[in-house]
Amino acid sequence: MDPVLNPGVFVFASVKPGVAIEPEFILASIKEPEGLSVVMNEADAQHRNLEPLFRCAWITLSLNSDLHSVGLTAAFAAALASAGISCNVIAGAYHDHIFVPAQMAEQAMRELHSLQARASIR
Repeated sequence: MDPVLNPGVFVFASVKPGVAIEPEFILASIKEPEGLSVVMNEADAQHRNLEPLFRCAWITLSLNSDLHSVGLTAAFAAALASAGISCNVIAGAYHDHIFVPAQMAEQAMRELHSLQARASIR
Protein backbone atom coordinates (compact mmCIF):
# COMPACT_ATOMS: atom_id res chain seq x y z
CA MET A 1 0.00 0.00 0.00
CA ASP A 2 2.83 2.39 0.85
CA PRO A 3 0.70 5.04 2.60
CA VAL A 4 1.92 8.63 2.35
CA LEU A 5 0.66 11.37 4.67
CA ASN A 6 0.20 14.53 2.62
CA PRO A 7 1.16 17.77 4.38
CA GLY A 8 -1.56 20.08 5.62
CA VAL A 9 -5.07 19.93 7.00
CA PHE A 10 -8.04 19.46 4.70
CA VAL A 11 -11.79 19.81 5.09
CA PHE A 12 -14.95 18.46 3.57
CA ALA A 13 -17.44 21.27 2.96
CA SER A 14 -20.65 21.89 1.04
CA VAL A 15 -20.91 24.72 -1.47
CA LYS A 16 -24.42 26.09 -1.93
CA PRO A 17 -25.87 26.19 -5.45
CA GLY A 18 -24.87 29.37 -7.25
CA VAL A 19 -21.67 29.89 -5.24
CA ALA A 20 -18.54 29.62 -7.37
CA ILE A 21 -15.32 28.10 -6.08
CA GLU A 22 -12.24 28.25 -8.28
CA PRO A 23 -11.52 24.69 -9.51
CA GLU A 24 -7.79 24.95 -8.76
CA PHE A 25 -8.59 25.07 -5.02
CA ILE A 26 -10.77 21.94 -5.04
CA LEU A 27 -8.99 18.67 -4.33
CA ALA A 28 -12.09 16.54 -4.99
CA SER A 29 -15.80 17.13 -5.46
CA ILE A 30 -19.13 15.47 -6.08
CA LYS A 31 -22.43 17.08 -6.96
CA GLU A 32 -25.24 16.30 -4.51
CA PRO A 33 -28.82 17.61 -4.29
CA GLU A 34 -27.83 19.85 -1.35
CA GLY A 35 -24.91 21.42 -3.19
CA LEU A 36 -21.39 20.67 -4.32
CA SER A 37 -19.45 18.64 -1.75
CA VAL A 38 -15.77 19.57 -1.89
CA VAL A 39 -12.54 18.51 -0.28
CA MET A 40 -10.01 21.31 -0.04
CA ASN A 41 -7.18 22.73 1.99
CA GLU A 42 -8.48 24.12 5.28
CA ALA A 43 -7.02 27.60 4.72
CA ASP A 44 -8.57 27.83 1.25
CA ALA A 45 -11.96 26.83 2.66
CA GLN A 46 -11.69 29.40 5.46
CA HIS A 47 -10.76 32.10 2.94
CA ARG A 48 -13.99 31.28 1.05
CA ASN A 49 -16.10 31.22 4.24
CA LEU A 50 -16.97 27.54 3.85
CA GLU A 51 -18.05 25.73 6.99
CA PRO A 52 -15.87 22.65 7.58
CA LEU A 53 -17.98 19.52 7.97
CA PHE A 54 -14.99 17.24 8.55
CA ARG A 55 -11.45 18.39 9.40
CA CYS A 56 -9.04 15.77 8.17
CA ALA A 57 -5.63 14.52 7.15
CA TRP A 58 -5.11 13.15 3.64
CA ILE A 59 -3.32 9.84 3.18
CA THR A 60 -2.50 8.59 -0.31
CA LEU A 61 -1.85 4.92 -0.95
CA SER A 62 1.05 5.23 -3.38
CA LEU A 63 0.49 1.72 -4.70
CA ASN A 64 -1.09 1.95 -8.15
CA SER A 65 -4.58 0.61 -7.50
CA ASP A 66 -6.88 -0.98 -10.03
CA LEU A 67 -10.39 0.47 -10.09
CA HIS A 68 -11.65 -3.11 -10.60
CA SER A 69 -9.81 -4.60 -7.62
CA VAL A 70 -11.79 -6.23 -4.85
CA GLY A 71 -11.03 -6.04 -1.14
CA LEU A 72 -8.37 -3.35 -0.71
CA THR A 73 -10.81 -0.69 0.51
CA ALA A 74 -12.46 -3.18 2.84
CA ALA A 75 -9.09 -4.23 4.27
CA PHE A 76 -7.83 -0.77 5.17
CA ALA A 77 -11.28 0.45 6.28
CA ALA A 78 -11.57 -2.55 8.62
CA ALA A 79 -8.06 -1.99 10.02
CA LEU A 80 -8.80 1.67 10.70
CA ALA A 81 -12.26 0.90 12.11
CA SER A 82 -10.81 -1.65 14.53
CA ALA A 83 -8.57 1.15 15.83
CA GLY A 84 -11.55 3.50 16.18
CA ILE A 85 -10.52 5.69 13.24
CA SER A 86 -13.17 6.85 10.79
CA CYS A 87 -12.17 7.16 7.17
CA ASN A 88 -13.59 8.62 4.01
CA VAL A 89 -12.18 7.16 0.81
CA ILE A 90 -11.89 8.65 -2.65
CA ALA A 91 -10.61 6.47 -5.46
CA GLY A 92 -8.58 8.23 -8.09
CA ALA A 93 -7.70 6.73 -11.44
CA TYR A 94 -4.35 5.56 -10.04
CA HIS A 95 -4.44 5.75 -6.25
CA ASP A 96 -6.78 5.47 -3.29
CA HIS A 97 -7.00 8.51 -1.02
CA ILE A 98 -8.04 8.16 2.60
CA PHE A 99 -9.25 11.07 4.73
CA VAL A 100 -9.06 10.52 8.48
CA PRO A 101 -9.70 12.89 11.41
CA ALA A 102 -6.77 15.34 11.47
CA GLN A 103 -5.88 14.53 15.08
CA MET A 104 -5.65 10.80 14.27
CA ALA A 105 -3.32 11.04 11.25
CA GLU A 106 -0.24 9.51 12.91
CA GLN A 107 -2.25 6.69 14.47
CA ALA A 108 -3.87 5.98 11.09
CA MET A 109 -0.43 5.82 9.47
CA ARG A 110 0.72 3.32 12.11
CA GLU A 111 -2.36 1.16 11.50
CA LEU A 112 -1.87 1.23 7.73
CA HIS A 113 1.84 0.34 8.05
CA SER A 114 0.89 -2.50 10.39
CA LEU A 115 -1.69 -3.78 7.89
CA GLN A 116 0.90 -3.57 5.12
CA ALA A 117 3.41 -5.55 7.20
CA ARG A 118 0.85 -8.24 8.01
CA ALA A 119 -0.13 -8.54 4.36
CA SER A 120 3.47 -8.95 3.21
CA ILE A 121 4.06 -11.81 5.69
CA ARG A 122 1.32 -13.94 4.12
